[in-house]
Parts: sequence; C-alpha cells; structure tokens
Amino acid sequence: MSTQTLGLLVGGILPAIFFGLSGVFAKASNAAGIGLGYYMLAIGVAVTITGSICLLFIPDRSFSISAGRDAFLSGATWALGAALVAVALAKFKAPISQIVPLYNMNTLVGVLLGLWLFSEWQDLDLLKLLIGSILIVIGGTLVAWA
Repeated sequence: MSTQTLGLLVGGILPAIFFGLSGVFAKASNAAGIGLGYYMLAIGVAVTITGSICLLFIPDRSFSISAGRDAFLSGATWALGAALVAVALAKFKAPISQIVPLYNMNTLVGVLLGLWLFSEWQDLDLLKLLIGSILIVIGGTLVAWA
C-alpha cells in the first residue's frame, strides 16, 4: 500500500467512520437525558485519555506556544460545535440523520479557509473543487430536508 493511500485511509476513511459513530453516540447520550455540561465533560475526559495514550505511544513530543494556542482554538471551536449539536438533539429533538449532513458541510468552511489562509489554491484543480463543493451543498440539502 502506498504512503498516499495509507494517508487517505488513516486520515480520511477511518475518521469518517469514527465521526459517524460519534454522531450516533451523541444521539444516544442526549436521548438518555444527559445534561449539556456533563456531556461536554465526558467528551473532555475521552479526549484527555486519548491524548495521554498518544503521548505514551507516539514519540513526537514537539510543542510551542503558538502551536498549543492553535490546538486549543481547534478544540474550543470543535467543542462549541459539539455543544450546539447536543442542544439540537436534546432540546429540539433534531434527527441525527438530518443534522449530520448539514454540519458536515463544515468541509466547505475548511476548504475555503485552506484556500485563503494557506494558499492551497495554487496546488488544486479549482474546477473539480467547485464541482465537489456544489455537490456537497446539494447532497446536504437533499438529505436534511428529505
């Protein structure tokens, strides 16, 4: 298996499975009646345990203040999104099968910011990116209002 294929598996296919399972567990947890604060704390404990395991088994221990700040902001923005999903599930009884396609349009936010902030537009086929982005919007809209 090539390095690129392995990268797509490790960074694309497996996370897609885990993020999909995450939505199911979020629905089950909120349906069981967990409070938002406890929900977020439970997620925080899971993240802390996962980070501790990574520190033990992955030898790279590099760190800087700016990298730590950006990692914190990544976690904080993800946590705010997760909290809003939990509110939608618990308070508004939103079906997970409809909100997942909507919040997974986050791809477009990441793509646009990557193009702008990291100049990734120089290395991509912008026509294919535009077509793919349109399909994401159409797909998310169709599934959300099915």
